[in-house]
Amino acid sequence: MLKHIIDFYKVSAPAPCNGDFLPEQKQRLKRLQWSTFLAATLGYSMYYVCRLSLNVVKKPIVDEGIFSETELGIIGSVLFFTYAIGKFSNGFLADRSNINRFMSTGLLVTALINLCLGFINSFILFAILWGISGWFQSMGAASCVVGLSRWFTDKDRGSFYGFWSASHNIGEAMTFIIIASVVSALGWRYGFLGAGLVGLLGTLIIWRFFHDTPQSKGLPPVNTPKEKKVMSALETTEFNRAQKAVLRSPAIWILALSSAFMYISRYAVNSWGIFYLEAQKGYSTLDASFIISISSVCGIVGTMLSGVMSDRLFKGRRNIPALIFGLTNTLALCLFLLVPGVHFWLDALAMVLFGIGIGVLICFLGGLMAVDIAPRNASGAALGVVGIASYIGAGLQDVMSGVLIEGQKTVVNGTDVYDFTYINWFWIGAALLSTLLALLVWNAKADTATTN
Repeated sequence: MLKHIIDFYKVSAPAPCNGDFLPEQKQRLKRLQWSTFLAATLGYSMYYVCRLSLNVVKKPIVDEGIFSETELGIIGSVLFFTYAIGKFSNGFLADRSNINRFMSTGLLVTALINLCLGFINSFILFAILWGISGWFQSMGAASCVVGLSRWFTDKDRGSFYGFWSASHNIGEAMTFIIIASVVSALGWRYGFLGAGLVGLLGTLIIWRFFHDTPQSKGLPPVNTPKEKKVMSALETTEFNRAQKAVLRSPAIWILALSSAFMYISRYAVNSWGIFYLEAQKGYSTLDASFIISISSVCGIVGTMLSGVMSDRLFKGRRNIPALIFGLTNTLALCLFLLVPGVHFWLDALAMVLFGIGIGVLICFLGGLMAVDIAPRNASGAALGVVGIASYIGAGLQDVMSGVLIEGQKTVVNGTDVYDFTYINWFWIGAALLSTLLALLVWNAKADTATTN
């Protein structure tokens, strides 16, 4: 049984090939490259729809007394923690897998779980299934990155990777518009059903259009492997020393903590923003979701402009834009949370600023600044430290937000009334702390993460 499963997920066997790119083969390669890229982008967007479905339905679930705010926070955090573990393990598995089957499996399972969640009222069972979904969710990004590596040359891969990176923003926008429309029309249980159906559609798209390797299609490899170089004892020692230097670098850990606080503010809005707008400002589920979706769309702009901005406007210095957009992020949350009354356009403006700010900060605090100051042969270790810290922050945020929201709830004439004062300062404080921590490494250089 296990052998059959392993064989099923093995990299596809090469099809017969003459070894050279003929004109008609080049045309076919181009068509398959675009097919793989578009399937990866659209497919991973649909992964996000299945991941964020819970965020749209929190208020209706609480209103019906199914789960409390604290329980929803715990459920949300379970996904973050299992996703972080799965992202580590599935990265290794994807390198050795048929990525068509690997990515299809991940989305199929998380889609089926969404189809079930609308019928479950047990907190324990719901949390377990949501956690399992988180692990299978982590199969998506790894498959896409491996696919881009297999199908595109080093010269072209960066551009396609940049456009693919916008897929999570597309998925967020799809969730906050499509699933919110379903929930508004039919109820929260159908929100999970809708997300599950989107996931099943995505599974079919991936299965049909996301291809494993050029060799499996009878084409030569796009990237000719370079001759493997065996590390000498000295090189191995230097490599180990560089990785240890990352773990001992105060600058790397400060950036990791800064990124963790940034992820707290990011996922606070992502996970609880709709709930906040419904409970505090009286928006409908559809209107609240539309406002939050603005940040997702604007995040695409921030992500795509971040690299060009730092390289051309600030001559490669990441600290200046990190400060500017860290303050932008803080200002956006102040507008969103502290201005009394209901002002649709002001809330929309806050989400424009928040989306652009987070889009930039994900690139800088989420890894690029750490890579800049880490030894070149230990950039992966630097990204790993920052990534783990970020998702720990996101997971803890969900629990703490749920506890704070429920703790400040009172019932007046049979109606739940919320005091979001503590939430306001928690979310804004996280954004401000992230910015202040980034200032501590303002002049950090690459040699701060190396050893003598």
